[in-house]
Amino acid sequence: MVKLEKRPSPSALMSWMSPVFAVILTVIFGVIVFAALGKDPIAGLSVFFIEPIKDLRGWSEVGVKVAPLLLIAVGLAICFRANVFNIGAEGQLVVGAITGGAVGLYFDHGEGGGATMITLMLLAGMAGGMAWAAITAFLRDRFNANEILVSLMLVYVAQLLLSLMVNGPLRDPEGFNFPQSRMLSDGFLMPNILMGTRLHFGIVLALLASALGWVYLSRSFGGYRLQVGGMAPAAARYAGFSSRKSLWTSMLLCGALAGIAGVSEVMGPIGQLTPSVSPGYGFAAIIVAFVGRLHPVGVVFSSFIMALFYIGGELAQTRLGMPSAITGVFQGVLLFSLLACDVMIHYKPIWRK
Repeated sequence: MVKLEKRPSPSALMSWMSPVFAVILTVIFGVIVFAALGKDPIAGLSVFFIEPIKDLRGWSEVGVKVAPLLLIAVGLAICFRANVFNIGAEGQLVVGAITGGAVGLYFDHGEGGGATMITLMLLAGMAGGMAWAAITAFLRDRFNANEILVSLMLVYVAQLLLSLMVNGPLRDPEGFNFPQSRMLSDGFLMPNILMGTRLHFGIVLALLASALGWVYLSRSFGGYRLQVGGMAPAAARYAGFSSRKSLWTSMLLCGALAGIAGVSEVMGPIGQLTPSVSPGYGFAAIIVAFVGRLHPVGVVFSSFIMALFYIGGELAQTRLGMPSAITGVFQGVLLFSLLACDVMIHYKPIWRK
């Protein structure tokens, strides 16, 4: 019989080493999976961790994946620090893509655009994500509804809404009846940072969000109040801090960042609205947030690891003949490895007869 006995509070170093151990365990698991499938483990690991960053183009593609993951993960870190478990960032991303993309399509007449229109589309995407997050915040605030279930169910509503829009009002009339909008003109697209690559200005927005998130949580009274409300609600009430304000602030911030991530995908690598704007960035960012220790700077590194999984999974399909589910497998193993490492850091197993 195994019993878990709580250890003394672990040091900050041990807490930050847990994600490192989780990544190592994930790599070991990858070796086992590749060997079990009859693939060369060394070649498999090379495809996942070396091939995506061999050259400048590879680094740029990783950056394209990092941008939405980092934007959403910063918002989720703020939510989880406030003890608000927003699982619906994927839906907020989709609605942000719809609202921002619709504004761009409305004003796009084949010419014009520029910084003003790009800013307007970003604001529209932000507003859409905030509005979708506000539904969850309102139901939690007014009726004490569980934000996990509400936000998760709203993801599927958002995806159906996107399907409705690209099959109806926003469908390209010259698109041979395909469920997609027309392509945005160049003046309505994110400017590229590196010529000859797809790396766009969204990565700058993501890094800026990370820096501002760190300042907000670590250097502002509002961030301190939000974290106290999440860690110790009774102490927060005694100090006069409003838990309702923490709920609304964290949800709206997360919705805004997810909405920016959504419209950035439309204005960046995709260039139009399609039924699949996101390959699951909103859900993957939950893992990114926890691997990054719910720290706005820590999620920069964890989003890089997750982006490698996305690019490596695509390369594994084309070069090694691996199934498309390999990316999700690596993501899931990383999460479970992190949970296992956290348990072993906080608890000591004791064997008893």
